[in-house]
Amino acid sequence: MELFDIFGNLVDQWSQTSPRRAQWLLKTGWALQDLRYRLLPERQLMPADRYLARMMMDMMLKPLRDPEHSAVVSIFTPCELLQEVGLHPYNVESFSSYLSASRAERGFLQQAENNGISETLCSYHKTFIGAAERGLLPKPRCVVYTNLTCDANLVTFRNMAAFYGVPSFAIDVPMQQNEENVAYVAEQLRETAAFLEHCTGHPIDEERLKERLRHSKQTLENYERFQQLRAGKYVPNDLVTPMFAGLCNNVFLGTKEQERYTEMLLRDVARAEPASGKRIYWMHTIPFWSDAVKDTLCLQRSAQIVGCDLAEVCRPDFDPERPYEAMAYRMVYNSLNGSVTRRIERGIDCAKRVNADGAVWFCHWGCKHTLGGAQLAKRRFEQQGIPLLILNGDGCDRSHGGEGQTATRMGAFLEMIGGQRLSVPEAADCRREISG
Repeated sequence: MELFDIFGNLVDQWSQTSPRRAQWLLKTGWALQDLRYRLLPERQLMPADRYLARMMMDMMLKPLRDPEHSAVVSIFTPCELLQEVGLHPYNVESFSSYLSASRAERGFLQQAENNGISETLCSYHKTFIGAAERGLLPKPRCVVYTNLTCDANLVTFRNMAAFYGVPSFAIDVPMQQNEENVAYVAEQLRETAAFLEHCTGHPIDEERLKERLRHSKQTLENYERFQQLRAGKYVPNDLVTPMFAGLCNNVFLGTKEQERYTEMLLRDVARAEPASGKRIYWMHTIPFWSDAVKDTLCLQRSAQIVGCDLAEVCRPDFDPERPYEAMAYRMVYNSLNGSVTRRIERGIDCAKRVNADGAVWFCHWGCKHTLGGAQLAKRRFEQQGIPLLILNGDGCDRSHGGEGQTATRMGAFLEMIGGQRLSVPEAADCRREISG
């Protein structure tokens, strides 16, 4: 049995009998991993991505070490407001990903289902709920969430607020993109600010908030520029770095650390080697635990992931001098908000920008938004000359395996694209057997 299996089993077992002991083990194990990132980083990654791994680990440890100054949030909650009142983001998707990486998710998934949570609810949300119910995840100061893109939010965050007995605030984001809805969400964000001020006793200074939004805008502009530059470069990539970027480009926006990461990316890509291998743009979450995906895309010169749509959900064309409207704009015009065609078109634009040879549309179990748009995405991507593989699985729950099928289909897809994008006529005639 591998060390991670032993660690995950102990976290699972102790959470049932001694939650405090399990919390100590989790913090200790993650702190040791943080130390490893600092002393023995993955040398194949660029310096910026090694810095990103440490930044993510720090973000994960803060709510465990200081839950009183943390707020449970959904991934698209504007966290600049939290930063201004001194609260750490206690993000559901991040924690569940790390619990899965620690090989501890299975017991928490079962815990949530045993207590009435549907099997079809997103596994990221079920894992967090089960871990909280077991006493592994400490009580936060409050809960702040949005209905944006994920219907599981409405179940998870209400459940968590009631379970912990803490105040919560829900931000309603309409599906239509227009200025009226931006104004509507901006007003709710002002109410969110008042809620956070009441919860913490810390006032929010609007001038400081504007400065945070300037950092947010610059961060997204830097990242967009990096993606443009990487089109002609070979950038080594594993399976977690694109997910880290997706999380931090949302939850960590507004911080100098996240802006520094994107500045480092620009320096790194300027020194990178010319592009080589097949280039895959990934849509939705990545099953980092899958050996079949690792064998083909993890730190491989022959094929690598060159972007993930979760890191590029909004263009940086908002005005930081109107901070509440700027945050509202990011939410209303998020590419995952509204019709799935908006997400598809944004994905095509991003894939073209990095000169992708093909794309993967990952149908994460329980995500209706992604599942429902799969065939439309395949047709539209291929009309634009980008072959697309529809891959089914689960980004968090490794019991949804299918490794043999995944390996076969990934291999066939990479062989088919042959390192070059299809011309538009070829794409239109592309056969559907790979998508299944």
